[in-house]
Amino acid sequence: MLGLQSVTASVVMAVYVDHRTEAPDSVASPSHIAWHPLHPLLAVASISTAAGGCVDIYLEQGEHVSDAHVERSFQVTSLSWHPSRPILAAGWETGEVVVLNKQDREHHAVPPNHNAKITVLNWSPNGTRLLSGDGHGVLVLWRMDQRGRVQGPALLKQEYGKCLSHCVFRPPPPGEDFVQLAKAAVGGDEKALDMFNWRKAGMGAPLKMGLQEGLSFFITLTDGSVHYVSEKGKTRHVLSTDSLVQKLLFMEERDVLVVITENLQLSLHAITLEGEAEELMKVKLSGKIGHSADIILIDHSLVVTALGETVIRFWDLDRDENYVLSPDVQFGFEGGECINCVSYCSAKGLLAAGTNKGRIAMWRKAAGSDQSIRALEGKEKWKLQAPTELEGNVTQIKWGSRKNLLAVTNISSVLILSEQAMSSHFHQQVAVVQVSPNLFNVTFFSTGTTHSLRVDMNVNGVFAAKDAVVFWNGKQVTVFECSGDTFRNAGSFLCDSPVLSVHGENLYTVEPYRVQVRTWQGTVKQLLVFSEAEGNPCLLDVCGNFLAVGTDLAHFKIFDLSRREAKVHCNSRNFSELFPGLGGIASVKCNANGNKVSILVSKADGNIDSKICFYDVEMDKITLFDFKAEQGNGREKLSSGQGIDKSVVEYPELHSHIPACHFWDQSEPRLFVCEAVPETGLQSLDQKKNQTESTMDVWIISFFSTEEHGLLLQDSFALPSAYQVLLGIEVPHYYFAKKPGEAEKGQEESGSIKVSQMVARRPMRDFIGLGDCDKTTQDAMLNFSFYLTAGDMDEAFKSIKLIKSEAVWENMARMCVKTQRLDVAKICLGNMGHARGAKALREAEQEPEQEARVAVLAIQLGMLEDAERLYKACKRYDLLNKFYQASNQWQKAIETAEAHDRVHLRTTYYNYAKHLEATGEHSLALTHYEKSDTHRFEVPRMLSEDLQALENYVNKMKDKSLWKWWAQYLESQSDMESALKYYALAQDYFSLVRVHCFQGNIQKAAEIANETGNWAASYHLARQYESQDEIKQAVHFYTRAQAFNNAIRLCKENNLDDQLMNLALLSSPEDMIEAACYYEEKGEQMDRAVMLYHKAGHFSKALELAFATQQFGALQLIAEDLDEKSDPALLARCSDFFIEHAQYEKAMELLLTAKKYHEALQLCLKQNLTITEEMAEKMTVSKDSKDLSEESRRELLEQIADCCMRQGNYHMATKKYTQAGNKLKAMRALLKSGDTEKIVFFAGVSRQREIYIMAANYLQSLDWRKDPEVMKNIISFYTKGRALDLLAGFYDACAQVEIDEYQNYEKAQGALTEAYKCLSKAKTRSPLEQESKLAHLQSKMTLIKRFIHARRVYSEDPKEAVRQCELLLAEQDFDNAIRHGDVLGFLVEHYVRAEEFHVAYRYLEEMQKRIPPTNLTYYVTQQTMEAIHRGAGVPLSRTLLPEPICHSSMENKEVEEEVADEAEDP
Repeated sequence: MLGLQSVTASVVMAVYVDHRTEAPDSVASPSHIAWHPLHPLLAVASISTAAGGCVDIYLEQGEHVSDAHVERSFQVTSLSWHPSRPILAAGWETGEVVVLNKQDREHHAVPPNHNAKITVLNWSPNGTRLLSGDGHGVLVLWRMDQRGRVQGPALLKQEYGKCLSHCVFRPPPPGEDFVQLAKAAVGGDEKALDMFNWRKAGMGAPLKMGLQEGLSFFITLTDGSVHYVSEKGKTRHVLSTDSLVQKLLFMEERDVLVVITENLQLSLHAITLEGEAEELMKVKLSGKIGHSADIILIDHSLVVTALGETVIRFWDLDRDENYVLSPDVQFGFEGGECINCVSYCSAKGLLAAGTNKGRIAMWRKAAGSDQSIRALEGKEKWKLQAPTELEGNVTQIKWGSRKNLLAVTNISSVLILSEQAMSSHFHQQVAVVQVSPNLFNVTFFSTGTTHSLRVDMNVNGVFAAKDAVVFWNGKQVTVFECSGDTFRNAGSFLCDSPVLSVHGENLYTVEPYRVQVRTWQGTVKQLLVFSEAEGNPCLLDVCGNFLAVGTDLAHFKIFDLSRREAKVHCNSRNFSELFPGLGGIASVKCNANGNKVSILVSKADGNIDSKICFYDVEMDKITLFDFKAEQGNGREKLSSGQGIDKSVVEYPELHSHIPACHFWDQSEPRLFVCEAVPETGLQSLDQKKNQTESTMDVWIISFFSTEEHGLLLQDSFALPSAYQVLLGIEVPHYYFAKKPGEAEKGQEESGSIKVSQMVARRPMRDFIGLGDCDKTTQDAMLNFSFYLTAGDMDEAFKSIKLIKSEAVWENMARMCVKTQRLDVAKICLGNMGHARGAKALREAEQEPEQEARVAVLAIQLGMLEDAERLYKACKRYDLLNKFYQASNQWQKAIETAEAHDRVHLRTTYYNYAKHLEATGEHSLALTHYEKSDTHRFEVPRMLSEDLQALENYVNKMKDKSLWKWWAQYLESQSDMESALKYYALAQDYFSLVRVHCFQGNIQKAAEIANETGNWAASYHLARQYESQDEIKQAVHFYTRAQAFNNAIRLCKENNLDDQLMNLALLSSPEDMIEAACYYEEKGEQMDRAVMLYHKAGHFSKALELAFATQQFGALQLIAEDLDEKSDPALLARCSDFFIEHAQYEKAMELLLTAKKYHEALQLCLKQNLTITEEMAEKMTVSKDSKDLSEESRRELLEQIADCCMRQGNYHMATKKYTQAGNKLKAMRALLKSGDTEKIVFFAGVSRQREIYIMAANYLQSLDWRKDPEVMKNIISFYTKGRALDLLAGFYDACAQVEIDEYQNYEKAQGALTEAYKCLSKAKTRSPLEQESKLAHLQSKMTLIKRFIHARRVYSEDPKEAVRQCELLLAEQDFDNAIRHGDVLGFLVEHYVRAEEFHVAYRYLEEMQKRIPPTNLTYYVTQQTMEAIHRGAGVPLSRTLLPEPICHSSMENKEVEEEVADEAEDP
């Protein structure tokens, strides 16, 4: 149970029970007290009347440790506990030092070195050294063994000559292993972190840091000087103060020494490794001097002093700020009560202070997150608790050890206060709550009465039954019977059972392996025996007629108590078998019909686990509920696996909670409730700081537990602040113990019961508003609640069909908000008679989102937070905005509009402004009207009563529309001057002119109108002038006002013809026609009439007039404006008119505009008009035109093309022929144009055989020898056009060129071969002709071949070559193939080389016969000729010497070779 109590202790307010120390010498008065740092051992030094002194050690309840008493005839001056072992050192006024070992019950004396009183006595932090110092300034350091005996001689002996007063050890610098450990801890190593935390946890030995041998410390003398003693034993003076040092503290984490003197001078000194001090700060603390001060340092930075004043003073070293706390009279302190001493318990965050009136004041440090605490002012961090009252003047107070015990000394005795959870119990409508250690508050809910009951024993537990209250404390049991308004002690007996339960007339207590059934007087009637394997019973619980027993070996058993004797209802079950791995049982409870057991589990470390186990007796199975389970979408995953999806209640934030106590309903077996506390109750303050505020709450959670649905969460709510702890549940209420001093908050109870101060009950959610209903309604409601929780709306509905109570229906309707069942909600609203709600719900049905519809229901039921949440969930910010406005949350409405609902932002501002206006906050309303941009109308309306404010507002805003409004107002009040001023500011020129005219100031008005050109102003002025017959001015201002018809009217009336023309041209077409009619009627200035008709777009009329008056210029202009949208008849008429007057181009244009293409073409041909590109384009009808059929369109195009051909515009003709689809004609036209590039391109694009051939034929007519590209195209086109005979002819021509131009017979041979190939493939009309052509080619090729051969063999066999050539000359066809000159020239050259000049000459003569003399040098060079004549002796005649022609340039040679190559390789 201890585990459980420590948990509830964090929730429940504690009661401090005082135990007086059992002093062996009752007359002695205590002088010193000291708690052991780890164990619950208190050392007390006393002075007895016989001028002697003694030292005693007491246990936690004040029991005296008999062997640990030391007595001398002189007084004790100092006490010091060993840091970890139960060993105490005591120093006496004679200089004697005694060491008491409690464990081994031994006393050891320390060798005498002092002969004055011991003023300093300290153990080193690791407990291996003892330091003692006396009033003469002698300081000795001893080495001690584990049992507290001195080992060897003194390690150090120093004499200072003045009395020593304080000593503080300095921890050694961290050693190597420590540095490594620090790194590991920073890296997140758990073990390393634990080792660092040994002090807080109080576990294990301190870390071995650095050198164990060397210890350094600071020591102060009574003259105010401070000395430092190093590890080596060297002493050095470090600082001096002005008076005696009262307190010396060393802050390890910062290496700072804190010195406080008797004059309350506080100074901080930074200490170097060598022990030198540097002053950081010096400050004078406030407070009275001369009283012994109690000074402590808490939380590493807060100096707390108690100086015998009515306040405690705080100085915060971090923030350099100070504050005071004083006990409050309201809590029961007296005025002027002084505080003598102070002590702080960091584990609990409690500051305790003793007063001169025998009270202990306690302040609890505020819990919460680090930031929130830091934000608090100093004072607000501490909350005063209820005081504990003792007697006498409290002189010393000390918190001790880990058990949070508080030792208090008054003049005569020492008390140990131990904190104990406040006992309370609720059963069968009776509640008992402990108010103070001996006072209890008993409430009977059945009668509504409350009683106080005082008990004269220390109480550990209480059990309330219908007619009795039982108290026990582990030694004794007392039963009080209640009769009427009084309590009677019905029995008291000794019994050391730590737990107890009551059922009817029976008490149930435990002893090893047995549960005793006793009478109220303690007689044992029956024993319920447990085996050794089952363990000792240590937990009891009664519910209904069943007793649940839990043992220390984690077994539990249920007994049925309904008969005379208790009988086993459920055999012993081993919890660790049912649920391996879980620890022991911390608490066990059963339900009202004994078929369900709930168990809280204690972990190995004694803390409560976050799981609750439910055991089903009949099904023999366990269901687990774990607060730490993953909470998907805010709901608990229940291990039973059933009913999870049906769980409809949103789950509170419970990750960091653990169950503290649990109860089953006394009569309803399905209903279970537990209280969950934040786990931080068990953690250190440091960990607590990281918690957020919301998770710090205590939650009350109730479940339905059934077989079919498993666990269903029924309700959950945070424990209201006025309540302290849950006492139990009995339908239809939860019962709570209240905090002392809390006024009743929450709902007033219905009717009769005036609920007491200490206990309160709160209706269960589904019973709110039902009051004390009868059993049937209660059952029906419970079923309703159960089915609702299970999500079975229909069953829930059935269970409350017959209930008439509106509250129930409202409850159900509220539930419908959670379940979003609007169908059920309608019926509920009907039963409630909530007509407005039903209507609102019906109207909300058109909202597309379910949440939005549910939100309407929530609003009607006043569940505003739910409505808000729902609107946010479905992102209907427009409705949320409306909701905020309706619920008067304007700030939120505006925020929503600004962030999410910008569409309604101005409306929101406007509505808020209306609201503010209604509440009379005009200045705020103004701003919001401005924000909504409605201030121009709304503000004047709002301020209409307060004209001065309105005028100020108008002047301040500098808004034109407001100025204008104000001016109009002033004008209505006949204040014309001011009105004019404001009209001018508003730049309302019309109003200015109006007012000036009204005042007869027409000149000023005219100036304004002229300057600004404002139309309205000008118009108004023109009207004024017209009424005064100032026509010129009137016309001028009508013109400025763009009111031309008025100006024209005036001009016509007053014969201002010139002005009329200008005005008409500026005005609308109607006005122009009117003016034109006017001119026409007058019969003069017809050109103006024509022009106006034309401008007004009345072409026919304009033309008619122009024809009638023969105005060619005008006609030209009109004709230019005619287009295809104009009337065709009009166009035709115009063109005829132009033809008549020989303006053919113009006529042509009009005909084309009228789409009379044929006529236009005829006109072209007749008048021989050149067709321009533009005209041709106009004549071309697009393919998808509906005016002409495709055929006639083509015909038209061909006609256009023919016409272009005639005019030599071949390119245009080509284009038109192409558009007409006649590619051949197009090609012909192109060929005529002679544009080679376009011809090649067109042939390539057309892909028609005839066109290819035409193109090739055309290209052949060019100088293709010079241009290889042309040659390529010819070959390609003939090939593509499949005209192989023509291609053969072309190759033949190529061969001829090679011979004629270059004498290149090889290439000629190649070309002829190609020609032969082509011709043989060609399909000609007459095969005979083809045959002869082929034969001719063949013979030609043969001859050429022979000649080539002759030339080739010449180098090897000249004779053979010559013979061949002579044979060739004899052939009859020879001339067709080979030129004579080439053969003869060859022979001549040969004979010249052979120097047979006569033969050469003969051949030369032959040449001269056959070849014209001019060509001779082609074949035989000039030098050769001269050589022949010289050799033959014949004179050279002139005829043989023509002008030398250099024909064959290199370039040509190359080109021809290329052509020949092409021929060989087509």
